[in-house]
Amino acid sequence: QVQLVESGGGLVQPGGSLRLSCAASGGIIRIYNMNWYRQAPGKARELVASTPVSGSPAYADSVKGRFTIGRDSAKNTTYLQMNSLKPEDTAVYYCHAQSPLFSFDQYWGQGTQVTVSS
Repeated sequence: QVQLVESGGGLVQPGGSLRLSCAASGGIIRIYNMNWYRQAPGKARELVASTPVSGSPAYADSVKGRFTIGRDSAKNTTYLQMNSLKPEDTAVYYCHAQSPLFSFDQYWGQGTQVTVSS
């Protein structure tokens, strides 16, 4: 059973930084596309950043230049480094893993709250 466990959320002031981590079981970090989504209150869940098994990372326009996604296969972890945070970045952030071969083969973490406020 694959599990994704996020950590690193919290309260930060505008302009601050946070680093979210997602620990994955089952060794899937090496073979699955890893993504970070977020969902703000009253809004649909949106894709924030992706790191495919092969290819370059991709980012939503709203976070480009501020967020960095990466994976550490040795630690079975993917991360999302968030800099220059804005109040509009406030949301629950979810780690997501999806097989590059079978789109139905996907997993979600439980989510971690990020609040950007002074």
